[in-house]
Amino acid sequence: MSSRFVHARSPYLVPFTGGFRAATAPTTPPRGRGDKGANEQALAVSIGAMRKLQSRLLANDRRSLLVVFQALDAAGKDGTIKAVMSGINPAGCEVHAFKKPSDDELDHDFMWRAYQHVPERGRIGIFNRSHYEEVLVVKVHPELLDGQRLPERPSMKALWSERYESIRDFERHLARNGTTVVKFFLNVSKAEQKKRLLARIADPEANWKFQAGDVNERRRFGKYLAAYADALNETSRPWAPWYAVPADDKDFMRRTVAEILVETLKGLDLHYPVPSQDAQRAMAAAKRTLLAET
Repeated sequence: MSSRFVHARSPYLVPFTGGFRAATAPTTPPRGRGDKGANEQALAVSIGAMRKLQSRLLANDRRSLLVVFQALDAAGKDGTIKAVMSGINPAGCEVHAFKKPSDDELDHDFMWRAYQHVPERGRIGIFNRSHYEEVLVVKVHPELLDGQRLPERPSMKALWSERYESIRDFERHLARNGTTVVKFFLNVSKAEQKKRLLARIADPEANWKFQAGDVNERRRFGKYLAAYADALNETSRPWAPWYAVPADDKDFMRRTVAEILVETLKGLDLHYPVPSQDAQRAMAAAKRTLLAET
């Protein structure tokens, strides 16, 4: 497999040939994998490994990594990003949260705003939500298309097919040009989502996270799962794989995400650049000068 197209070995890898079913995908850890202490320890090990790999990525300055997080409300995207990326160099990482499109963004094609935030070489970019909102939220709420100023409106079937194709082409273009794309669907159950929303209401320090619209969107839980199944089947490819990670246990979810990222970075086969002969001579001269100081 080309180092441009990297994916980690994981039971949560969404097949490249379709067949993923979001409604039946696991939301809880396998038996024996829910120990909090063990998962926290494994996460710490992965963060340490990621820190070293990120240093090589930055020094190599030829590759970049784009990490996409998508999930239903209360699945834990923010907390996962904070926990998994806590130990890496913030100077080499940037997080972008995609909100409701602005007027300026609506005056461009639906992929334009995503392209503005693709990480530069040597860096890790994180999308908290992403271009996939256009085939998830918009698919569940097709009335949003009325405000997108489309030049023409094909049939709904053709519209989604064209958007999936555009996303595949966009991500393959990134992979061909040095940006490895890895995507996570944090798969939370409806029961666990209810529990977390109630916890936000009960905790004054978490009230700010709660939005009344979250409860209304729960009525469309099944529609969202169907939209996720379509999107993941259409766009999980060797150059931009999806991983559907169980999200009911946050510690297991964070551990799993970190382990997949470590294996992905290892697959890039990154090395520190070897100094040229001129650079080595310059360093030797600098060393002599420094040692001669009194």
